[in-house]
Amino acid sequence: MRLKKPSIATLREVRITRKGEVALIEYRKKGISSVNLHIGPELTSMTDQDVLKVHNDIIRTQQELAATYQHIAVEVPEGSPQIEYSKQCDQWVPRGDVVRCEISDGGPDGEVTVIIDDRELSLREFGRLLLTYAGWGMRVVFVPDDRIDEEPEIEVREPDT
Repeated sequence: MRLKKPSIATLREVRITRKGEVALIEYRKKGISSVNLHIGPELTSMTDQDVLKVHNDIIRTQQELAATYQHIAVEVPEGSPQIEYSKQCDQWVPRGDVVRCEISDGGPDGEVTVIIDDRELSLREFGRLLLTYAGWGMRVVFVPDDRIDEEPEIEVREPDT
């Protein structure tokens, strides 16, 4: 089950424990992510209400930033590499926010592979590439393999049965 993001809370909705300079904020309601909040040495003199105020201020600031954030997805021009190998991460990583690719059955025993820039990635390699955007969302639009460089018209409706 995917956990929900932390939200502004009251003391009745959370349990706060301390370990050194870090406050662990656990929501009593199941299904919400806990927060490890590194406050520093001043944590020892803070009340739970003080800790919760810091937490809520952070959540409030994140919500304000999200409300004003305008995302412009960068698509690498056709002919330029869309992915590159990161030695530091030991995996393929996208160079932009859009990846044009083809689906193949070229893996062992007809296993699915994904082809990006004439490079065939196993599902494991492709999955690791996607981890670069962990926490983000994505839309997958299937198009004919000779049209992956085009933005298709999208129609919102129930599919024909």
